Amino acid sequence: MAHLTSRRGLLFGTAAVSAGALLAGCTSNETDDEPAANDQPAADDKPGKEVTIGFAGPQADHGWLNAINDNAKNRAKKYSDVTLEITEGSNDTAQQIGQIETLINKKVDVLVVLPADGKALTQVGLKAMRAGIPVVNLDRIFNSPQAYRCWIGGDNYGMGLNAGHYIGEKLKDTKNARVIELAGLDNLELTKQRTKGFDDALKNYPNIRKVARQAADFTVESGQAKMAQLLQAQSKFDALWNHDDDQGVGALRAIEQAGRDDFLMVGGAGALSAFQAIKKDDGVLKATVLYPPTMAASAIDLARALGQGKGVSGLAEFEIPSSLTLYSAVVDKDNVDQYMSTGFK
Repeated sequence: MAHLTSRRGLLFGTAAVSAGALLAGCTSNETDDEPAANDQPAADDKPGKEVTIGFAGPQADHGWLNAINDNAKNRAKKYSDVTLEITEGSNDTAQQIGQIETLINKKVDVLVVLPADGKALTQVGLKAMRAGIPVVNLDRIFNSPQAYRCWIGGDNYGMGLNAGHYIGEKLKDTKNARVIELAGLDNLELTKQRTKGFDDALKNYPNIRKVARQAADFTVESGQAKMAQLLQAQSKFDALWNHDDDQGVGALRAIEQAGRDDFLMVGGAGALSAFQAIKKDDGVLKATVLYPPTMAASAIDLARALGQGKGVSGLAEFEIPSSLTLYSAVVDKDNVDQYMSTGFK
């Protein structure tokens, strides 16, 4: 598990590969005399039934969230049979509920929703489903599975797990290795899951001890301030895991200002700036663990398949799955070129 990487087609997992791989018709070894396993229509790139997809997400006040919007817009443009109705987005739950209700009243064929707060928006998801509009719940999950037809999102526990194993393999021969963690917002469940995955991975390496953890706010400013505190408190450590590449920009500023280069750093999410630093390979940042915003493109693919009454090619079932969890691949200098085009700003 030195790098926890494989070919690109496997790294993101089933849900995050391109529409051509995920939803297009696939080749078969069957001869004309052999019956197909089933005869369900599979979504492909050929124009089909016209589908209007409503897309509602939170305010794009973070690089990753902005990339979510871009991925959705760009994927929809690929299909001549898709019309995308996209809201402005809001972090105010009441406002986002209003935006989704507007889409429901417009009678869109399918809804793709990344809720600012999954619990708070569950009722509007239920409302859409009861109105006969299937919902693709993106990333932050509703409280009830009745509020969505399909959930697709990232693996926060897997991020921590893979970051921990990457660091563990790098330090497995280091006696009494010390690691620190720069987490995200502690009131978010995703932050707790990332920390748990990281801690669970480190249990496989008895020579490694986590000696400090600091929570930041997923912003450049908080990353710089909290990292400066960690550096002041910890005169020596061997590795740092930072949960988020946006706050990592600030963390790297603090590290540079302190003149520290005696440890390795692993980031999280997959920002373009992180990929570029990893490729340059002249600083502490050696890898980042993906939380791919390409999930929004895959959500559009799934919504289109739903609207056209089609399934996913490569699967035996007649319908799209009810849940798809993306894989949190580790990107380092060995494979960074593969991912450069997916990096968000």
